[in-house]
Amino acid sequence: MIHHSTKLFSVSSSLKLTKEFSLVVIASLIIALFSQFELTLPFSPVPITLQTFAIMACGILLGKVRGAISVFVYICEGALGLPFFAGGSGGVRFLLGPTGGYLLGFVFCGYLAGLSKEIGFSSNFLKLFFSLLIANFSIYLFGLFQLSLFVPGNYLFEIGFYPFILGDLTKIVLLSLIFPFGIHIMKRK
Repeated sequence: MIHHSTKLFSVSSSLKLTKEFSLVVIASLIIALFSQFELTLPFSPVPITLQTFAIMACGILLGKVRGAISVFVYICEGALGLPFFAGGSGGVRFLLGPTGGYLLGFVFCGYLAGLSKEIGFSSNFLKLFFSLLIANFSIYLFGLFQLSLFVPGNYLFEIGFYPFILGDLTKIVLLSLIFPFGIHIMKRK
């Protein structure tokens, strides 16, 4: 009898692990897909993409740990040379170059977006908006630091911050509207 229950526990654990792994890999592929929507700025090595939208959405959907792991997996896939970074690029050089800090910041963004779900902020527009604003700021914290190693300080914000504010605010507003509305609809069923 003990052997039988141990076997059931093992199968159950394997199925759960397979599900967790699948969710993380699927999220990394969604981030890679959204990374392909790129607008290159002629004055900046940092492109405008939909990556951050996908990263925050995956974080909200998966929670802090799986959200951060899915971003880490995405970065590993791109670093291995898969064409997953912005505009179909890939390779370790992107982690070491001017945009590498932004990639690192993505992991923290995924974690913080997931944390907002876990503390109950994903069902309230204002709470989600401000928590995603903080999550998005983590990208700039790491991104601007590494970019400063390649760009003169007096151009840092012109190249790595100001051009992205409107787009990031738009993404954050959309996510802050979509998730509370979706949660509200799901509760009605």
